[in-house]
Amino acid sequence: MAILKSSRVQLLLKLLSIKSNIARNKPFSMLGSIDANQGDYLLGWDTDEFPYDVYESTMCMYEVLKAGGLTGGLNFDAKNRRPSNTYEDMFYAYILGMDTFALGLIKAAELIENGELDMFVEKKYSSFNSELGQKIRAGKTTLAELAEHAEKMRTCPTPNSGRQEYLESVLNRTLFG
Repeated sequence: MAILKSSRVQLLLKLLSIKSNIARNKPFSMLGSIDANQGDYLLGWDTDEFPYDVYESTMCMYEVLKAGGLTGGLNFDAKNRRPSNTYEDMFYAYILGMDTFALGLIKAAELIENGELDMFVEKKYSSFNSELGQKIRAGKTTLAELAEHAEKMRTCPTPNSGRQEYLESVLNRTLFG
């Protein structure tokens, strides 16, 4: 069973999130359980906080839903912060973590039902379905053939925009109406 360590991703790869870790493992059917804690990006090390980031939990659950679910579950390998030192605080911490992922699951389902992200990705990567794209994906072309193709083009077309701000606005609209 694969255990996905979001805090280690933050520490070692900094630019990648638990969402991208899940996305990378999805094609290999390696989604077991999720180590559902988070670190502090500003501190730069694994702080094993209970999850409270709805943005991250939404995108995490988006990838989980797209992959068909988990074979395991959410593992709260987390601790309370130092000022929270009672049993009641621990109780609230688990509620926070579960509520965060429950809301993330609801919002991820809304993103999928809306279809805006899927339509964007399909359009952005439509060249993957071209004749050349299909040959590349099927492994039926060589680097020499691709180099020859590039030489014939003589110029590289401007890539389609990644529309980062648009995609973030889609997420914000889903989360906040």
